[in-house]
Amino acid sequence: HVQCNQNERQEDRVAYNSHNVYQQKSSSFNQYTSKRDEAPQEHHQPQPQQEIRGPNISHGLRRKFQPPKRGTSTSKASSSGKGGGTRPSSSGGKPEKEEEELPEALCGLDKELIGKIENEILDSGESVTFDDIAGLADAKQTILELVCWPMKRPDLFTGLRRGPNGLLLFGPPGTGKTLCGKAIAHESGATFFSISSSSLTSKWIGEGEKLVRTLFAVAAYREPSVVFIDEIDSLLTQRKSDENEASRRIKTEFLVQLDGTGTTGQGRVLVIGATNRPHELDDAARRRFVKRLYIPLPAPSDREILLRRLLLKNQNNLTDKDLAKLAKDTDGFSGAD
Repeated sequence: HVQCNQNERQEDRVAYNSHNVYQQKSSSFNQYTSKRDEAPQEHHQPQPQQEIRGPNISHGLRRKFQPPKRGTSTSKASSSGKGGGTRPSSSGGKPEKEEEELPEALCGLDKELIGKIENEILDSGESVTFDDIAGLADAKQTILELVCWPMKRPDLFTGLRRGPNGLLLFGPPGTGKTLCGKAIAHESGATFFSISSSSLTSKWIGEGEKLVRTLFAVAAYREPSVVFIDEIDSLLTQRKSDENEASRRIKTEFLVQLDGTGTTGQGRVLVIGATNRPHELDDAARRRFVKRLYIPLPAPSDREILLRRLLLKNQNNLTDKDLAKLAKDTDGFSGAD
């Protein structure tokens, strides 16, 4: 009987110990699971897939190709320096291009056309004076009295004394018509615009008329100014029935703007046309050039001056007698010859 009681107590002790072990294991397991649930599951979050751009695509990945965005190159941004610098955007991202504000007189015009005129048509070369032109004494004196003085002093030359808005220089090629136009701009302190028929043509319909309108608007804004048109006979030829519509519209717009300089320019915008064939000009265009000046071939004395200036740059042993003979033998030659 005593032995049975000892066995029962031993079994109760084993059962009690096993129950305590079970309780300890279950409590530790519950603590582990509760801590796991409370902890941020960073390692369980899926990593976002990086966007692959450009040539850095491995052959084993199948992801959508996204080409690089345009305009991200720093060299390209630095080379396009016309029209202002750059400034950081309000969002702290890429710098935005700072655009220059147009003056009030040019607000209704196209910025690209204004830039084209200032970059291609506006002449920024070396200035030419009347002293650089050999000969043409009568023509230079006429230009000074007729054009330069009224442009320099518009307060004195008013009414009937006001200077002309159009001047036509005609004569043989190479006699100095372009030099006279540049000398007028230098003598009167005016802005010089040099255009040709090719600079006013465009492949887009209506672009030529806009360019003509913008040209005269910029010239009026930068007054006093001189608009020099070389080979004007190719731009303002006589209108025909089978003429191209775009060319006709450019001529019409040019004549309208040329009339506008007489009413709004007050003699501060001068249009000079140079041509070798004045008879091919349209009648309406010829009428708008009120003053016409003939630029002749150089006389023998003028040719001698040209030869002296030309030979100053080169060493020579020619005497005055030789130069006089050369000037006599070059009869009919122009300054370009």
